[in-house]
Amino acid sequence: MLRILKAARDRKLEIHPLAIRALIRNAHHATSIRGTEEANSLFLDLLTGRDAATWLRLMNETGFLSRFIPDWARIVGLMQFDTYHVYTVDEHTIEAIGVLQQVERGDLTEAAPVATELVGQLQSRRALYVATLLHDIAKGRGGDHSELGARIATELGPKIGLTPEETETVSWLVLHHLLVSQTAFKRDIEDPKTILDIADLVQSPERLRLLLVLTVCDMRAVGPKVWNGWKATLLREVYWRVAEVLAGGLSVPERDVRVARARDAAAAMLAGWSNMDRDKFLSLGYPGYWLSFDAETHARHAALIREAEATKAPLTVRTRVLESRAVTEITVYAADHPGLFSRIAGALAVAGASIVDARIHTLTNGMALDTFWVQDAMGGAFDAPHRLARLAVLIEQSLSGRLRLRDEIRKVRREPARLRAVTVPPRVVFDNHASNTHTVIEVNGRDRPGLLHDVTAAISDQGLQIASAHITTYGVRAVDVFYVKDVFGLKVENDRKPGALRVAMEAALAPPGDGGGAILPAPRAAAERA
Repeated sequence: MLRILKAARDRKLEIHPLAIRALIRNAHHATSIRGTEEANSLFLDLLTGRDAATWLRLMNETGFLSRFIPDWARIVGLMQFDTYHVYTVDEHTIEAIGVLQQVERGDLTEAAPVATELVGQLQSRRALYVATLLHDIAKGRGGDHSELGARIATELGPKIGLTPEETETVSWLVLHHLLVSQTAFKRDIEDPKTILDIADLVQSPERLRLLLVLTVCDMRAVGPKVWNGWKATLLREVYWRVAEVLAGGLSVPERDVRVARARDAAAAMLAGWSNMDRDKFLSLGYPGYWLSFDAETHARHAALIREAEATKAPLTVRTRVLESRAVTEITVYAADHPGLFSRIAGALAVAGASIVDARIHTLTNGMALDTFWVQDAMGGAFDAPHRLARLAVLIEQSLSGRLRLRDEIRKVRREPARLRAVTVPPRVVFDNHASNTHTVIEVNGRDRPGLLHDVTAAISDQGLQIASAHITTYGVRAVDVFYVKDVFGLKVENDRKPGALRVAMEAALAPPGDGGGAILPAPRAAAERA
């Protein structure tokens, strides 16, 4: 059975319908060749050779794969009940193998340049293919499918002919196959602890390369609308930062050195400025600000701030379309006050812009310099000139209190009724270990227009300051992560505070018709955010 598939592949021939029928009728015999040296060699050759997805799909459809790898039978036709995954688990896995081969052929040089570059450097190619085949093998069993899958990989590796080293690598990759994507989309990668924690876990440049390629294949195989330029950018950032640590290029004590270098680079970009103007700008940013942007962006901020101060503008909004990342960058410079983030998020919701990431900075002069990256409803850059102009007007109206956010958000076009039937239980998680300086709050809930506005209003109303936000949507599930401090600039460690905050945030996560939605906080005295 395996020989006929290999012969067809090597000679570029199709399998005759009668041969396919024979494969179906005799698939049960696969149990008798399981674990034999020749069968293992042929199977791994088909898995890692040309057009692997084609032959895996045929083995799956004839029932051979379920007999040869018994654990595979449990994911055949297994549905994933959400609006994020579009394939059954077995089909998603075969798609992932197909994507891996596209990466190897160089077909995705534009969409996934780093993965394309790294795949040629891998020493553990066979382990990567088997890990891709097994990464979701334990779905549908209850519990953590990564942990259960790692155990299955440990047992299965020797049975299909992998060496002990390959088996250990496959098991590790299955266990951590979500690590890079969860870090990129849910954690502040400017926080040194985030990167150092991954480096501690990965430890090896080879494993980091394997993990990045597996992540790209897994994500691109989920569905046609999941992958975009912005997500590709975040994954690349995580990879290069961890690679820098593994090469010995970053440690926590070097943070001050990196800040100094960033300030020097910004100063070089402002060489034409007077010493007084240049020094004034360089004194505005806290360390987090200097580590969050490159020198070109710092120079743009400097020009924006100088212009705003020269004209005494109370609010400045700048937009910039980043085609390569499929996002539009919106920079807001305004007087800082509690609820500022929430009001801007509300205005963006009314404008029809979806926030994919945000950086919030309070400067030493008490002004806020907030940056939002947004996309349109189709996952592309929000770039129509008239919509960008309207967006700036809505932000100004929201911050001045002239825009009734609650009423306007209700008018935003709703999703189809069939999607409204999908329920997502709300969940709020507090983590004081992910960062040395901030409390990390992860919010899971049903996505809807104005959700981010309601959640951030609840956070501000509890007297907390948002330092950064990481916004991700999986179909109709929103997963938003916030790095926060209390009014004293400390982590939220008072036992009673998380309880009250949890109640407020769960109320904000509820659908508006159920009495959900946070109460918009009234403007209060300016307060500094970290």
